[in-house]
Amino acid sequence: MAGTKQALESLKEVGYRLTPQRMLVLSAIQEGGHLSAEEVYGRVKEEYAFIDIATVYRTLALLKRLRLVTETELGDGPARYELSTEPHHHLVCRGCGETTPLNDDLFAPLRLTLRERLGFEAELEHLPVFGICSRCGAQGRRAERRRAGVATERAGTAQ
Repeated sequence: MAGTKQALESLKEVGYRLTPQRMLVLSAIQEGGHLSAEEVYGRVKEEYAFIDIATVYRTLALLKRLRLVTETELGDGPARYELSTEPHHHLVCRGCGETTPLNDDLFAPLRLTLRERLGFEAELEHLPVFGICSRCGAQGRRAERRRAGVATERAGTAQ
């Protein structure tokens, strides 16, 4: 709840009203993390029946613009939202869909390189890194060896 309280204080500091809708959207994201707009809407609607999906989208856009929430595509469909805390990232397996947290310290050299070589200040706060996890990679290598073995057998019987 501390993240929600800080976000609400930040909204107030920059002159935005603390409407029930904004408070409920922030609360839903705090409790759920990595929620789509539709999931946020579903959670808020349980508490406040008079909200509509457009209000949720507008609120998410405002919170994103104020950098109070981050928006990330994790490869499973719609964009996902999470309260902005410390920069963090995710490894996302294209094989099984598993998502693994990744610390921000791995991106420090990239930030530095972009700044020094290109004068570019990268906003690397919440990134998905897509690839194949070790489990799916091992399964893929086993399947490749099986296919290679079958091909070798067929080549041997053709002679």
